[in-house]
Amino acid sequence: MRNFELPGRSLVMARNGMAATSHPAATLAAVNVLQAGGNAMDAAIAACAVQGVVEPGSTGIGGDCFALYARGGRDDVLAFNGSGRAPAAATPAALAQKGVTEWTRHSAHVVSVPGAVDAWATLAADHGTRPLGELLQPAIALAEQGFAVAPRCAADWAANAALLRQDPEAARIYLRGGQAPAAGDVHHLRELAATLRAIAAGGRDAFYEGTIADGMVGFLQARGGLHTAADFAACRGEYVTPIRTRFRGVDILECPPNGQGLIALLIMNILSGFPADGDPTSPERLHLEIEATRLAYAARDAWLGDPLHGPVDVQRLLSMEFAQELRARIDPEQAAPRVDMPEPAAHKDTVYICVVDKERNCASFINSIFQPFGSGLVAPGGVLLHNRGQSFSLQPGHANTIAGRKRPLHTIIPGMAVQDGRVRMPFGVMGGHYQAMGHAHLVAKVFDYGLDPQTAIDLPRVFPVPGTRQVEAEATLPEATRAALVRMGHTLIKPGMAIGGAQAILIDWERGVLQGGSDPRKDGCALGY
Repeated sequence: MRNFELPGRSLVMARNGMAATSHPAATLAAVNVLQAGGNAMDAAIAACAVQGVVEPGSTGIGGDCFALYARGGRDDVLAFNGSGRAPAAATPAALAQKGVTEWTRHSAHVVSVPGAVDAWATLAADHGTRPLGELLQPAIALAEQGFAVAPRCAADWAANAALLRQDPEAARIYLRGGQAPAAGDVHHLRELAATLRAIAAGGRDAFYEGTIADGMVGFLQARGGLHTAADFAACRGEYVTPIRTRFRGVDILECPPNGQGLIALLIMNILSGFPADGDPTSPERLHLEIEATRLAYAARDAWLGDPLHGPVDVQRLLSMEFAQELRARIDPEQAAPRVDMPEPAAHKDTVYICVVDKERNCASFINSIFQPFGSGLVAPGGVLLHNRGQSFSLQPGHANTIAGRKRPLHTIIPGMAVQDGRVRMPFGVMGGHYQAMGHAHLVAKVFDYGLDPQTAIDLPRVFPVPGTRQVEAEATLPEATRAALVRMGHTLIKPGMAIGGAQAILIDWERGVLQGGSDPRKDGCALGY
């Protein structure tokens, strides 16, 4: 039980429906949809559209989307991959001819075709009960009438003001006199409202064809982009089969590659070979999580890519034999000096939303423009474009090398825990590259140590920076723990901002109660009715 003398927030309890998001306006929009008779998918889409307005540095229609959905809380979970693709003409050779030898964030070349709107439209049509146009109305109203900027959003906004100043449209729309709005300022996004209204009236085709698409294509081409109208018209997400692993008697489900959910499962497989005892944030336990993450991320960077453009050996990477190979490389008392990955055998910004409705339909929903404010490029219609293409490699022969109509490696990953044939917990963690470790960290704290979702979310976080020996450590990590990790050989550094953000809803099937947690590192909350 929570110590009520300490700062913090209580676990949210409800019987009928619940939503947890990183912004109060989005959570409220979702609960309003549920109370009006909509289901979990309806509520998730409405909340996501709202967040693209009130939390514009994290998400929006210029980004990508992934989802897991369980009808009635059953184990036959659906997965949807709504990640967009590179332009058909995009190859390392074509980019080299344009002088592109490395990715730069504020460039048309890092913009892949945004897949979010197609995902929303498809999921609403297939699994919702309300038309997409109705679900977009709360977001349209906030964009037109204005919204009060929340504190964490204001901090992220200010941290990226320099990026937004580089693009005249971004500066005009998102800044005031060259400065980001402060917490409590009322901000409007009227161009975005008009675009959302067009999508509400015309569906996905209003975004991927016609005036809005032509505006995005012309904008990108004027900056050297290889994008064409055909690239946008061809944008289609796809249903995929979730991948899973067994962890402490619970099945953990993730979307398959090109997302890094596979790596979250790999970390869990490694950790499953260690006992779960003592303090969940002891230096000994955190050391194991750090080392497991380093090994799993090395595997990610070596082998993970779009399976439609090259094989990804999911079976081997999820095998317990592979997990044991990596586990054997961990010294429980000392950090590895370096992490190399053998050849395989024959932060970033995001919003995560989970919703459970009265019928126990469960939506685990994530939408992102990658880094805060994405590319910093705003196309006509107020469309802030993501920079997900920056995740591609320019190295020929790499698993994640850019190619025509290829999807980049994705950091955004929705999660779902299933126990005894029913969903136990939809969950997700935001924070770019941190997300795979965040999933493993959260799942372990709930199912290894028996913590409730809110307590697990509140714990101090660490994250080994991929490719280095540095470990980001939040200020709440106790000094004694810090000293012990340093003695083990870790180099601790201060993160630029609190690490990640998470939401989770635990279903107590026996008592018919939903238990929701939302990350205090963000502005949001869990609400139920």
